Amino acid sequence: MKITSKLVTTSLGLILIGSSVFAQSLPDAKKAIDAEQYQKAKSMLKNLTVTQPTKDENFFYLGWVYLKQDYADSAKILFDKGLAVNPKSALNIVGLGAVDLTDNNASSASANFDKAMLLAGKDTKPYVYIGKAYLLGKKPIAQKRAEAAIAVLEKAKTLGGKNPSKDPELFLTLGDAYQAFGDANHAYTSYADAETLDPNAPNIKVAKAVLIKGAGNFDDAIKGYQEAIKLDPNYGPAYREMAETDLLIANADPKQTAAKNKEAVDFYKKYLDLTDRSLESRFRYTDFLVYAKDWKTLEQEANDLAKAGNTDLRVYRYLGYAAYENGNYPAALQALNTWLSKAAPKRIIPGDYVYLGRTQVALKTNGQDSLGIVNLKKAIALDTTQSDIYGEIARSLYSQHKYAAAADNYDLFIKKSKNHKLSDYLTMGRSYEYAFEDQQRNYAKTKVAPDTSLLVKADTALSYVNHHLAKPNATVTLLRAEVADDRESEDRSKFKGLAKPFYEEYIAEAGGDPVNNKKGLLEAYIYLGFYYELTAKDEAKAAENWGKAKELDPANKQVMQYYARHGGPAAPPSTPPTPGKGK
Repeated sequence: MKITSKLVTTSLGLILIGSSVFAQSLPDAKKAIDAEQYQKAKSMLKNLTVTQPTKDENFFYLGWVYLKQDYADSAKILFDKGLAVNPKSALNIVGLGAVDLTDNNASSASANFDKAMLLAGKDTKPYVYIGKAYLLGKKPIAQKRAEAAIAVLEKAKTLGGKNPSKDPELFLTLGDAYQAFGDANHAYTSYADAETLDPNAPNIKVAKAVLIKGAGNFDDAIKGYQEAIKLDPNYGPAYREMAETDLLIANADPKQTAAKNKEAVDFYKKYLDLTDRSLESRFRYTDFLVYAKDWKTLEQEANDLAKAGNTDLRVYRYLGYAAYENGNYPAALQALNTWLSKAAPKRIIPGDYVYLGRTQVALKTNGQDSLGIVNLKKAIALDTTQSDIYGEIARSLYSQHKYAAAADNYDLFIKKSKNHKLSDYLTMGRSYEYAFEDQQRNYAKTKVAPDTSLLVKADTALSYVNHHLAKPNATVTLLRAEVADDRESEDRSKFKGLAKPFYEEYIAEAGGDPVNNKKGLLEAYIYLGFYYELTAKDEAKAAENWGKAKELDPANKQVMQYYARHGGPAAPPSTPPTPGKGK
């Protein structure tokens, strides 16, 4: 919650009574709010609270602007002032309920909303703003909130009995609620009802066009925005939606990417011009730049906002995001730490921990990568839909050689995300194998036997890869051979031949290119040489495979040992005469 109560109290006392800078009627102020001209609306409403201090609704709408701008503490002060003027002001009680929602106090919000509806009688306006309160905040809106908004607004439609409501704002807000809920049909019907009641309202045209955009019909959506602009060329939100629709077209059609990206920026600048270029409008622009992934412009805009003075703390969020994307990791870390340490907890979103975690992983100094994984996990805990983050965690752990943890996170990534690739199965398989080998190496210290189930998981993952390729990949086959080899005894004389079919398959797949596959082929021939010599007792086959190994690398120690055992040149003195397992 932003601490701006002194600002509100002081500014109320400094308004010039009778100022002619802006029109002073409440309808004009509400029109400015709808057009997202928040600074203009606040100036008008502050004037009205002085020139018409007994009208409680002036305080409500001024508080509502502050609430829309995420200044809930200032909004509450104004709602309380409205109630001081009129203790039975249903609108200001709705305002207090809306503040409760920002504080995640659902029970108090519900109590205030019930009280407001009781006082409202047949006046639909308090119902409308209860619906709007449920729809405030970051998109997407939670399903439960959208449902709550629909219930209240549908009830408002029945207040007139046989005389249906004539309030277009009621049907417009109901359309927004249905759209947030994902019910496009009822949303469209509600917007159509609103349009029938007020065919010249640009906000209704824009809302309907946004719904059409969501269905992927960009051409008709643009026509809707153009209709709104024709009705009111100064209606800023229409230009913003044009910009955001252009971005979708740019992403969907590579042929139009350059032109639509440029047009989108121009439309957004027009939107800024029409909304006073207030801090709030500029922050909305930064949101747009995040969506557009224009990180260079975002970093510049965020730096400009930071220099403006008395700016919102969230400028550090944007600085952090942009600096990370631009590879400026130290600056990203500083900005994100500032944001997370100073912002009210309720303003922190999972994405903040995602970027902090990514930044720390990228820095890889002073244990930052481990801290990064902690923060990435925190992001998932706060938003379980962010399943792609498991992949980022897995890749970081793999780079840190923490293979067991990497494998487990690859497994979660594959199970929970639709964006995994076949290569993730491959790395998961390697991770399980390397985790087993780590345990094997540490046995002397831990006295804990390696977990052979890791090898089963490794082979399952690698098998999946080869079965989903057009034809088996030699590298994957070699990895499967190595996994099977890990299951063999350390004593080569006790081989069971578990890796034999995989090495033979690998030779068939890679043997045609001995230059590029020398290391793998040497490994395969040595394994088969040991198998035929010590397990199958087939001297001819053994000699054949050892001979092929010798052709590839006559100086290989295990090759030289074989020929030493069979009357050839002696093996190097440093090589133990007893064959041991090793690739």
